[in-house]
Amino acid sequence: MQLNQQSPDIAAYLAADEAIDHEHPRVREVAADLAREADDAYTYARTAFTYVRDTVPHSADSGDPRVTWRASDVLATRNGICYAKSIALTALLRAHGIPAGLCYQRLADDGTNPVVHGLVALRLPGHDRWARVDPRGNKPGIDARFSLEEERLAWTVREHLGEVDYPTVYAAPPPEILRTLRSARDRTELWRTLPTHL
Repeated sequence: MQLNQQSPDIAAYLAADEAIDHEHPRVREVAADLAREADDAYTYARTAFTYVRDTVPHSADSGDPRVTWRASDVLATRNGICYAKSIALTALLRAHGIPAGLCYQRLADDGTNPVVHGLVALRLPGHDRWARVDPRGNKPGIDARFSLEEERLAWTVREHLGEVDYPTVYAAPPPEILRTLRSARDRTELWRTLPTHL
């Protein structure tokens, strides 16, 4: 799938904002720790992906009721849903000078109960296209991997059920995603208000 930048300026995919707060000391600390294990941008990106995927449990898997939406809070509490984990990975990539953005899928159980799922797109030096990765977190039946050539996401879209791969790479969380995260008092309320489309 051809991914399209929401902003034509690549600098937008390195910027900090209220959610992707990669200038926050907590984000900087984690990024510095990860950089010690990496000798190039590819290794750093893979290490950051694995860190968020494996050490920040998805709150639906862990049962954690807290809702996080800032990268610094996701990393401090080690908790978040796919949107929050994607924001955290985007911040860690940007903290290391790697352009990164947010992208989404519309998924449905059996064609009903649609929900928007969050992913990350990154663009490493020397690569002429965006690559999507899914830091959601693995569990039985889900095996997302870091890959720039062949996508290894948690889910493959089933078009016959109305599922959609949205092609836009967002420089900042879309308003409906951020509004949902910020307004939910806990994960139970969040689950009732998740966006069904973008």
